[in-house]
Amino acid sequence: MRQLFQDLRNWVIVGLLCLVLSWSLPVQAASRISPKLEEQVLQILREHPDVIIDSVQVYQQQQQEQVNQIRQAFLQDLKTNPQAVIGDSPTTNATQSKAVVVEFSDFQCPYCAKAHDTLKQLLAKHPGEITLVYKHLPLIPIHNEAMPAAKAAWAATQQGKFWEYHDALFTNQKQLGETLYLDIAKKLNLDLEKFNSDRLLADAAISKDIQIAQKLAIAGTPFFIMNSKNFSGGIELSEIENKLAEAS
Repeated sequence: MRQLFQDLRNWVIVGLLCLVLSWSLPVQAASRISPKLEEQVLQILREHPDVIIDSVQVYQQQQQEQVNQIRQAFLQDLKTNPQAVIGDSPTTNATQSKAVVVEFSDFQCPYCAKAHDTLKQLLAKHPGEITLVYKHLPLIPIHNEAMPAAKAAWAATQQGKFWEYHDALFTNQKQLGETLYLDIAKKLNLDLEKFNSDRLLADAAISKDIQIAQKLAIAGTPFFIMNSKNFSGGIELSEIENKLAEAS
């Protein structure tokens, strides 16, 4: 009986994952999970809830440790070789600034619009001290204009007008849509033919930013990473000035 319990403990997580799949993807999982297996797993949960609680806690801890390692590696790269992290992303100021702040943002996110206003004030208050790096993280499931706006901004980048376009998108966030994208392009005197063709080519660059965010387990926007020793995930804008002082 003890051996049986130990065996069940070893595969209970697998069984539960199967159950999760059966609830979320019933058509695909139906052929894999028998009612008998399902009842066995549920019986284990009823009789020994501590087993799954312990197992889930261990799993969560392992996942968090993995995320922390990835984030620390990203931060180390940002400290030692910022250009490798920045890549082709738009930046303000030279990367020789004492602080590099990487922002993951969504043009349709109201919190990002608020952060945009605060960032402008911060950059004006500390001219030349901060390099702001913009990474696209459109929250596609909840913001239907996030990706089109990101593509338009990327297209503007190809003509050297990212920040102007970026500011106009946040200023007119409630009007996001094709009409606005073209109006901004016209006001910035962009080559419209190139602008429209570049929008069709933006997916790869935006997807690259999204993949970085996924590796870092970034779940929402705005999200900031700064080349400071005190990295703990997202950084509140109010904290950046303190970190600037630490970097001095």
